[in-house]
Amino acid sequence: MDFNLTDEQKMIAEAAKDIAKDFPPEYWREKEEKGEFAEEFWKAISKAGFVGIVIPEEYGGAGYGMQEMVIAMEELCANGCGAGGLWYLVLTEIFGALPIARYGSEEQKEKYLPRIAKGEMEFCMALTEPNAGTNTFRIQTFARKEGDEYVINGSKIFISGIDRAKGMLLVARTTPLDQAPKKSFGITLFLVDLPNKAVKWNPIPKHGINFSKTCEVSITDLRVPEDAVLGQKDLGWYLLLDVLNPERMSAAAGAIGIGRVAIKKAVEYSKQRKVFADPIGSYQGLQFPLAEAYAALECARMMTYKAAWLYDTKFKSKDVLDPAKRVEMAAAFKEIGDAANMAKVVAVENAIKAVYWAMQTFGGYGYAKEYDVERWWREVNLLRLAPITQQMALNYIAEHILGMPKSYRT
Repeated sequence: MDFNLTDEQKMIAEAAKDIAKDFPPEYWREKEEKGEFAEEFWKAISKAGFVGIVIPEEYGGAGYGMQEMVIAMEELCANGCGAGGLWYLVLTEIFGALPIARYGSEEQKEKYLPRIAKGEMEFCMALTEPNAGTNTFRIQTFARKEGDEYVINGSKIFISGIDRAKGMLLVARTTPLDQAPKKSFGITLFLVDLPNKAVKWNPIPKHGINFSKTCEVSITDLRVPEDAVLGQKDLGWYLLLDVLNPERMSAAAGAIGIGRVAIKKAVEYSKQRKVFADPIGSYQGLQFPLAEAYAALECARMMTYKAAWLYDTKFKSKDVLDPAKRVEMAAAFKEIGDAANMAKVVAVENAIKAVYWAMQTFGGYGYAKEYDVERWWREVNLLRLAPITQQMALNYIAEHILGMPKSYRT
């Protein structure tokens, strides 16, 4: 095993650090408090080519994979951007560029990828529904075939970035659940151009990450052409897995980055803060938990890198819907899912510990906005809930890795 980064990966890491220098915690504090989109940051990562990392070179991108993506995300987060270093890239790269690059028709690739690579097109994904939550098989948004179009109706919840997005990956049923031969059959992915008068959204006031709006969405008689289908009708579940696993890797990378920046700030403060005779950094009551969290985050990075490497190397997207490759693809999906879920669990739990102990290190100042730790606390706790709850990821590990009985029914 080679644990060295390639020259290209080192360049991406350094470029991320350089960008982050221009967008320190104070910048994100202001954007958070004003509820403003970080326009300057978006332009900077677009100019640097970060929004085209996973887009093939022939469509204006860099032609890299998830390994390079998680490196960029972690370094942006760790060097002062906090969750901002993760958020916008997930919405556009993971929800838009990645599935289109892997599964889009030539026409879809030509339509979307060059604009995404230039930073001209932001994306979002409409998956979660009020009455389905984590149980995607139960989504009720339905696409009815009518001539050479689909007419789509339904509602979605917790859809981030839709207020600015010009493209949306929409997950809908095209075969009702009670008519499907198996639960995973009948889900279809659509590429929808926005804004569209048939798609209405309303922001949800939330605890943090207010430099991006998260919305409830209603879809009423949305008409899209047949060529808006990504992949194949009714077989979108397999393509969706290929989006959800990278989303979990991204959450792991972001959590590691947030944990790193919190530990760094806590260590700096602990060296100069004196309450009694010695700096508080000499107290083992602070040293031990910060050191433990740091060590665990370093281990989580290795699992995140493994998950990204498996994703980039284990199979070709053209094989996913090939019936002759079904057993091989199922094994690959499992191996990737195993690593992605374990990385997410360990990274998030220990990032939470890191930020918690950073706040304890700052004492009362940790609760003050000007020191940023309280914002990182709000940001990292979202990753406990999304893109999948820690409990559901642990359910996956127990059932699919340890072989324990399933703990819930769908």
